[in-house]
Parts: sequence; C-alpha cells; structure tokens
Amino acid sequence: MDVTYDDFPAIVLSNGVIEATILLVGTSLVSLVLADDEPRLNPLWNPRRIAAGRPHPFGNGPGFGHFVCVDGFGMPSPEERQAGLPMHGEAHRRQYEVIESTRSRLQLTATLPLVQESFTRSFRLVDGENVLYVSSELENRMAFDRPVHWAEHATIGWPFLERRATVVDMPAARAKTRAWGPQADLPHRLASFEEFAWPMAPGVDGRPVDLRAAGTEPSGDHTTCLMDAARPLAYITFLHPARRLLLGYVFRRNEFPWVQNWEYYPADDQLARGLEFSTMPFDVPRREAVDMHSLFDTPTYRWLPAKSTITSQFLLFWTRTPPGFARIADVRLAEGTLTVRDAAGATLELSASLGWELSSDRDRRVWQCESGDP
Repeated sequence: MDVTYDDFPAIVLSNGVIEATILLVGTSLVSLVLADDEPRLNPLWNPRRIAAGRPHPFGNGPGFGHFVCVDGFGMPSPEERQAGLPMHGEAHRRQYEVIESTRSRLQLTATLPLVQESFTRSFRLVDGENVLYVSSELENRMAFDRPVHWAEHATIGWPFLERRATVVDMPAARAKTRAWGPQADLPHRLASFEEFAWPMAPGVDGRPVDLRAAGTEPSGDHTTCLMDAARPLAYITFLHPARRLLLGYVFRRNEFPWVQNWEYYPADDQLARGLEFSTMPFDVPRREAVDMHSLFDTPTYRWLPAKSTITSQFLLFWTRTPPGFARIADVRLAEGTLTVRDAAGATLELSASLGWELSSDRDRRVWQCESGDP
C-alpha cells in the first residue's frame, strides 16, 4: 500500500500480524507495529515526531528508524566531504526505484553515483509470522577491489525506549568504549577507550555502569561489541518487560561481526539508542578504519571485489512476550523456528519459515524470489 509517512513517499507491507512501513528514500524501515495493537506502538526512533515541530539536532532527513549506512559509516574524510559524500554514505539518502511491490513483498534499487556502486534491498513478510526478512546486494561497478563500510543503523526511541525500563541483550565476546572526541552536547557517563565485558562498562567515576538500560541522568556515549565467533548467527534484543514487548534482530556474524551501541539520552524523554550491526567497530572515516585494519583480531572493514556483488541477510521480529520475561539469555534459529529464551528459563517460540536460509549456504536470493504472494 502506497502512503505518505512524515512527508516521505512510503510503502506499507502487511501480513495480518505485523505492518512495516518502508520509505522510498533510503529504503528506511520507519515503522513496525502489531496489526492488533490499538495504540500502534512503534519501537523505532522518529526524531521528527518526537520533536513535535521543535528544532532537533538530527534534522528532518530520511535517516531515522532503521536505515542503512553504505558505502560509508560516520563522518567522511575532509576530501570525501568536499567531493559531496554525506555522513553515513549515500544509500540512505537516494530515491529508490520499485522493482516489485505486493502486499507482503517489496524490492527496491538505486545507483550510488559518488562511490560507483548500486544497492538493492528486498523486504519480505510471510502470513501469520511476527518476522520481517531483509535481503540486500551491493554491487561494485568499478574494476578494482575496494574496502567498504556497511552498517545497519537499527535505532529505537521513545516511547518504547524508557529510562530504567527498556533493556538490551546480545552475545558479546569483547567490548570497548569509544575514545572521546571534541566536547559533545551531552556529558559522558563512560570512560574513554577502555575495554570491558558487556554489559558492565567502566564509568567516568571508576564505578561500573550497566549498559542494558538508559540511565536517569543525561548522557551520550558510544561503545562497540564484538559478537561471539562461536555463533554463526548473532542477535540483538530490545525488551520492555512492563509492556511485554520485544524487538529482536538475527544476522550473520561473518557479515556483521560488530555491534555499535550509540546512546543519546537528553534530559527530556526524546531518547534514542542505536544498536548498529556493522562491518566496523566505530563509525569513522574510511582511511581510519583501513589504517586500524583490525580490533580484537577481527577486521574493521569488508572487501567488495572488482565488478562483483556482495550480499547480506537478516531478520527482525516484533512480538509480545510471556509474563515474566526480563533478560534475554539466548535467541536461536533452527528449522523455521525462532526460540527466544529468558534468563529465568522461560521460552518464546516464533515461526520463521524462511529463516533457515539465514544459516544455510544456498542462494541468498531466495527471500526475494519465492513466488506465491498475493
């Protein structure tokens, strides 16, 4: 269904259980709601609506909700900026062409002229499931290999994101705080560039800080987590125990080994938190990431070969939880079923009929090519 979402042309996909709204600018996923939820609570960050017409530090561009950062993540170099390359790359700002659109399936493509690449993204719902499947391709139109930056900027916001309420869990093996840069608009609650064991990070006062939830005081920090190499599939979960609502992601660890935790916690309720699964540990200019080469013995960029295409797949789920869910201890995907286990031992099972492709070596285009949609 074609709609206008906050002045942007968009398409709504629906399967009777969840509804997903995707912008034609940037392929940004800006709304995800349960079809039977009367308040239609959307967990994704929307600074345009939260600001209620007031100036907001993140502006009025299409980079909100879950948007893609490719090819570039963070600030460009001075030379790239002079050449016109925007922050977080071109892909989230381009107008996309619709290749296919049905009630539950959408495929979009765009050329990225500054980096001479093309990007294609497909979204897929299956009737009766709480799962959205996302498949992407990045094509190199140049005749040389190049290091690329690719991040999935998954960002939640108020009212789903609340202080001391909404909690994050993931299978992090190692973690590090970001080095402080120029004075930010929000104070730091974390020490600069120190390694830690997720979720307990070193605070500026020397005391540990639990990063699972937003603190009560204004703060702004950035950390990186390396996903457990023993798990082919990594996950991130955002849980609001009181509301009994859970947003989760499952992605290939070899495609996105890093999860960046970006916190924007101002004094008011306009909170934002990004858990950005990525090819790099921090959103820095390309030369800086290449010069770093690796962190924790893991590469800080991904190669895109000459005249070739690389792909990625991930899924996300939005669901109610059983009573008592408070801390997600594990998320597993096997034989078309997502199993979410709480630390207390309770489990939630969700049908994910196409999810077996995420952990297989078969053609990764299956999600966008299967027929049978109305």
